[in-house]
Amino acid sequence: MAKKKETNKIEAFLLIVLAIIGFVFGYGSDLYKDTKAFIKDIFHDEGKVVETLDKVNVKVYFIDVGEADSILIDSNGKYILIDAGNNKDGPLLVDYFKELGIKKFDYVIGTHAHEDHIGGMDYVIRNFDINHFYMPKTVVPTFTYEDVVKNLKKKSIKYTVPKIGTTFTSGKSEFEVLSVKDDEEDLNNGSIVLRMKYKDVSFMFMADVESPVEEELIKKSDISSDIIKIGHHGSRYGSTSAFLNKVGAKYAVISVGKLNDYNHPHNQALKRIEKAGLKLYRTDLKGTIIFNTDGKNFKIETVKTKTNMEEE
Repeated sequence: MAKKKETNKIEAFLLIVLAIIGFVFGYGSDLYKDTKAFIKDIFHDEGKVVETLDKVNVKVYFIDVGEADSILIDSNGKYILIDAGNNKDGPLLVDYFKELGIKKFDYVIGTHAHEDHIGGMDYVIRNFDINHFYMPKTVVPTFTYEDVVKNLKKKSIKYTVPKIGTTFTSGKSEFEVLSVKDDEEDLNNGSIVLRMKYKDVSFMFMADVESPVEEELIKKSDISSDIIKIGHHGSRYGSTSAFLNKVGAKYAVISVGKLNDYNHPHNQALKRIEKAGLKLYRTDLKGTIIFNTDGKNFKIETVKTKTNMEEE
């Protein structure tokens, strides 16, 4: 702690000295901004992948559920679940979560009402305590959606519809809802999009949104992230170059099934991801992908888990 305080003093002193020089010689605020960036580069090392971490405070699991989505976050012992795979994946996910010692979820989020995102959610609701449950407002006349609502009512769990700008904290991680819509005609682009930040490391969870939402997000002031879960399993209609460049991530994850009927991930999306310089991980090739972080650096693991009914 003493070292950090000393560093802050040095930074402040250099900023003051260089700002005075800039104004004396007429360089003004531009020099001040450049100086801030320069000092930041000196004193703040960019987060990187390492082989071992002294302490893992946050773990983000991109779970292999085939052509579907399920993301588990362990934030300082608080658990957050984003989506729950297909209907048949439900029992497998419940078993996996119990193996991890999970008894309660702080937040459970169904990004939208398609079966490949909330199919296993009724099993999760029945088997675990849940503090908060988020889903978009759109009502969908399907058995899958009705199962979710029915089981929420049985356990007296409130169905909360978040708004753009909604923020919440779990463990020591901060979350912000960047997009959500009530759109019966386009459930994918009505998905809940989340940005998560833990200290210096940030994640973007894109659910199934595509280019129309990406264009809206580009206009936001800060969507920069280190890791991005690519939208809609790598559809050709998303992951635009402009959007990927704006996010500026180093790593991308695609949750996708082997030899699926949708040709996901599409070659056009893969080319844009490669051109943007992202290191790509795919659940169909690697299984479950786990990002461990101490808030500065992170370690990436890939493991085979019994969570994908397509391979059972």
